[in-house]
Amino acid sequence: MRVLVDGLDLSGKTTLVTALADELEARGHSVLTHKGLLAPRHPARRLLRKLPLVRQPDSTLVTTAYLTAGYVLDSLLVRTSAPDQAGTVLIQDGYVDRTVAFGMAGGPYLAAVLALRWPRVFAPFDVAVHLHAPADARRTRLGTREKPDAVDIRGVEDAEFAATFTAMLTRGMGRRHKKLLVFDTSAHSPKEMATAVADALLGTSATVPALVPGELERAA
Repeated sequence: MRVLVDGLDLSGKTTLVTALADELEARGHSVLTHKGLLAPRHPARRLLRKLPLVRQPDSTLVTTAYLTAGYVLDSLLVRTSAPDQAGTVLIQDGYVDRTVAFGMAGGPYLAAVLALRWPRVFAPFDVAVHLHAPADARRTRLGTREKPDAVDIRGVEDAEFAATFTAMLTRGMGRRHKKLLVFDTSAHSPKEMATAVADALLGTSATVPALVPGELERAA
């Protein structure tokens, strides 16, 4: 089983990944947390690492390279070489969803537009979790980050950029996944969200009273 946690920088992705791993392990499941391309032996991995991801929202070259040589090929490779072993839950911290969203918010670039047109070209997840948070909450988190980069800062200071990113992430790329959960991380604790995600993944009843329809958003 595979879970994707994605969202704008400073939305709490890594915090939720950690909380979800703890929740699933407490339920007796083996967990693997992962970043980057899924395929263990991706031929373009080294080349792509030379491209600065911090420039991706401002670069059609970086966006196109990651979407084509990176994620389209990755989708083909994972069909024959899965990164997760049977019985293990893979929790992915960011994937192609954010690359497309950045390509639309910073561009729009043609590769991102085409990716939105055919999102199911890319590897899907059993459950995708898209996170967002108000600018004030992200600004507070920015103040605690030791070395914020240009994307961290732009996501806080450029409201239109942040809004476009979140819309493209959830409404555009969310439909390719089997299940999609959307959280405002300023409204729910990591534990609450992790419990709800684990319930959705494992098909168990929701155990968090605070997360009711309207609080926990679902997108088709």
